[in-house]
Amino acid sequence: METSHPHSTRRTFLTASAAGALAVPLVAEPASATGQSTTGQSATGQDGPGRPTPPQRPDRELRALLREVDPVRIKADVLKMVAFGTRHTLSTQTDPVRGIGAAVEWVHARFQEIAATSGGRMTVERQSFVQPVSPRIPQPTTITNVIGTLRGDASPARLYVVTGHLDSRVTDVMNATADAPGADDDASGVAVVLELARLFATRRTEGTLVFAAVSAEEQGLYGSAHMAARLKEAGADVQAMFSNDIVGASSGWDGTRPEPHTVRLFVEGVPTTETPAEASTRQSVGGENDGPSRQLGRFVKDVAENDETGMKIRVIWRRDRYLRGSDHISFIRQGYPAARFTEPRENYDHEHQDVRVEDGVQFGDLPEFVDYAYTARVAKVNAATLWSLAQAPGTPKNVRINATSLTNDTTLTWDRGTDPDLAGYEIVWRETTSPEWTHAIDVGDVTTATVDLAKDNVQFGLRAVDRDGHRSPVAFPRV
Repeated sequence: METSHPHSTRRTFLTASAAGALAVPLVAEPASATGQSTTGQSATGQDGPGRPTPPQRPDRELRALLREVDPVRIKADVLKMVAFGTRHTLSTQTDPVRGIGAAVEWVHARFQEIAATSGGRMTVERQSFVQPVSPRIPQPTTITNVIGTLRGDASPARLYVVTGHLDSRVTDVMNATADAPGADDDASGVAVVLELARLFATRRTEGTLVFAAVSAEEQGLYGSAHMAARLKEAGADVQAMFSNDIVGASSGWDGTRPEPHTVRLFVEGVPTTETPAEASTRQSVGGENDGPSRQLGRFVKDVAENDETGMKIRVIWRRDRYLRGSDHISFIRQGYPAARFTEPRENYDHEHQDVRVEDGVQFGDLPEFVDYAYTARVAKVNAATLWSLAQAPGTPKNVRINATSLTNDTTLTWDRGTDPDLAGYEIVWRETTSPEWTHAIDVGDVTTATVDLAKDNVQFGLRAVDRDGHRSPVAFPRV
């Protein structure tokens, strides 16, 4: 831990200089000398240091980016993927116009077109491997992900990954020959990823963005599992990952009211990779609602739920839906923060179904059931999130809460980040029963700070802030 930085320790109730240490303050007033909020109470009515945390508004560059999201392009990409007839993992890989092989070649070509606009900053690869026999893979099968990586300028080691899955299926998950249009599941997600890649390729970001069309999701998440494992083996610092899976329909087409301005975001609480020792600590001091993926959900709501996206993010505190799972789970299993975007209300007549009409009811995942304006708004939510992540400092590392002695205040320590435009840090806190962070305290460019609040009573976190006011996701302290 770095401890040699000047003025490395502060108590929040001692100084106004600590609150003014950030070049672009994100709270307007410092904590008073008594340690009480100068602007009122938290959402639960609890007084305390700092002031309520406002949402992070889109900056000028992000607003311009969001205006360029194009539903016409998204529709064209979805229709092109549907035109391959089937994209089943076990379908032909040699036919130039039908099957998963043709779809992979087309996506690879689209990524290459996009990379050509990036000034050499985006690289494109086919990531292929042979999947051995498994319950839904009857013979060894080549599986290919297509990945576009846009290198960041200032902090390229920080990675932010976004995926959609290219494969499709019908009622029988082993039927590789029937038409499986997969318009919503998941051409919509791949189209979002392609649109994001197009928009970001011509813009400079501090962190690195990874855009991927992964394969074999329907057969067992094999493509994303391979991708996540390779990143882990390489020691990649993946600070956030998002799966866009079934993001094309604003209506359930079942007589219920459409929700054209809502997207669900599934985020787990207790990390899948929690060790027995970590579980024991959590059971003692709490934190079941504070895993890295849950902090990611809070961040998305903070930066992407606004008038510029036109969307409400319905954060759901589950890893995924009942009996279902998407590619973010592959990244969660490697210990990476990850979440899944999906539409507000699914219609299972249009998912995993043979294309047919029964008793006047149309079955099948057909493009006429996709709302392309809605899918474009989901793309805006993704864009706002990725931009805000990539332009902010990295999530603080090695954040710890001092629990070596009994006190009525709280001391946090952390490692100083290496981002060149880092301005400092904010300690955030909330009542243990509050779902969101309610108060923020500027503590400056330091590596330890003490807050005049008992750690027994509230939850604490830490986030980094840059000179332009971009905030990182919150890191929850370990004991």
